[in-house]
Amino acid sequence: MQDGKLCELEDWFTDYCRTFENDDESAVRNYTLKELHTGKVRANIRLLAEAAGLSGDRLDLAEMVGLLHDVGRFEQYRNYRTFQDSKSENHAALSVKVIRDNRLLEGLTKEEAAIILQAVGLHNAFKIPASVTGEQRLYLNLIRDADKLDIWRVFVDQSSLPDNEQASAANLGFPDLPDCSPEVLEVIGRRQMVELSLLRTVNDFRLLQLSWVFDLHFPDSFRLAKERGDLARLAAKLPYSPNVERSLRTVWDVLSSRCC
Repeated sequence: MQDGKLCELEDWFTDYCRTFENDDESAVRNYTLKELHTGKVRANIRLLAEAAGLSGDRLDLAEMVGLLHDVGRFEQYRNYRTFQDSKSENHAALSVKVIRDNRLLEGLTKEEAAIILQAVGLHNAFKIPASVTGEQRLYLNLIRDADKLDIWRVFVDQSSLPDNEQASAANLGFPDLPDCSPEVLEVIGRRQMVELSLLRTVNDFRLLQLSWVFDLHFPDSFRLAKERGDLARLAAKLPYSPNVERSLRTVWDVLSSRCC
């Protein structure tokens, strides 16, 4: 790996973010949200990678994945005024395009570049293809866990703000009804991740996020998820019912049993 490559990418990212500054307060909130999220994910992936025994160039590579994983979000919002892939473009594929167009991986080996492109391109996939193995799967698992750990924070923080202070694109637009869909609760009961197509309400979306616990990969991911308390704050916003309580017990049981 080229010496100083991580610092070079950090400087590029900072400059890139500045190109999206404008006088639109709503846009600024959304761009700021993603810039902060990137920093948090980068910190998360470093924690997880260090705990997994990575050091030197391998640790720098993990940070690069964290730094670049959502770089397509800025163009996505500028072009479509949304962070919903279904209403715009797959933001992971757009991130790969930005990386390629800006030739950001020059100075890396072919193997290092392939790891970054694979991890960024699949970090938002519902399931990891079985063909992804070895080092590529390691880095993909790292970014998926690091990303989830901060997305939980983002949505808890956003939901605590007045409507006029929230980043508009962080809201997926589901009606805020006091319902949880039975299909969503059934999926959680099977200890599976909930698919976006099943969602009908804001509470369903909260349950979807809670179901991400079933897709964490590292003991420290479970530990951090429990210690930071964002999942408990998400769960506290759900209505009481026996079915909801059963689903939450399933989530807490998995979380506790997998903590290091």
